[in-house]
Amino acid sequence: MDMLWILLQDVANVAATLPMETAAEPEKMNLWTMAVYGGPIMILLALMFAGAVYLFIERLLTINKASKEDKTFMDRIKDYIYDGKIESAVKLCAEANSPSARMVEKGISRIGRPMSDVLVAIENVGNIEIAKLEKGLVIMASISGGAPMLGFLGTVLGMVKTFYNMAQTSGGTIELSALSEGMYTAMVTTIGGLIVGILAYFAYNYLVSRIDSVVRKLETRTMEFLDLLNEPAK
Repeated sequence: MDMLWILLQDVANVAATLPMETAAEPEKMNLWTMAVYGGPIMILLALMFAGAVYLFIERLLTINKASKEDKTFMDRIKDYIYDGKIESAVKLCAEANSPSARMVEKGISRIGRPMSDVLVAIENVGNIEIAKLEKGLVIMASISGGAPMLGFLGTVLGMVKTFYNMAQTSGGTIELSALSEGMYTAMVTTIGGLIVGILAYFAYNYLVSRIDSVVRKLETRTMEFLDLLNEPAK
């Protein structure tokens, strides 16, 4: 009996020295886990987000380049025209290489014609320049409106999957684990679609506001050039 008691004490001592098993920690939610639960729709949303980021950066650089111009540009054009140095004025416009410079260059090439012809020529160039600045904005607008709709499509698909899993259960017992996959898909795709759509929407409106500022500059340069042509006649 004493030997049995000693053996039990030894077993207890050995067990006390062994590391205790800890309960497995629950998996932490992160962006990658959410994307995996979202399914194929999250891939489409990721592609749309990447496209929106590329368009925003590319358009922003283009608009910034179009916004930059020499403050003395119109004064130098005025001096060249008054001095009869038309070729120098055209060369200056080519060196400036900006939307307003190209408009003025077209107007200089129409000097001597009726003022209405000069204005039409400048406006045509201005419309072309504006169209260049707006290139790709339609895609940005489509992403801002299409991403939330794609997210809602994922929500519907997730709910369909959830109800399908519910229908497959027998005996009237429904386990949450059988419903979690569909619910994850429904919620994650909605979040992803809204995030992409909201960011694309704000980016689109910001670019539009920047283009509007460039358009106002073009209109100002047009009026300055027309006034310049009218001044010698006074």
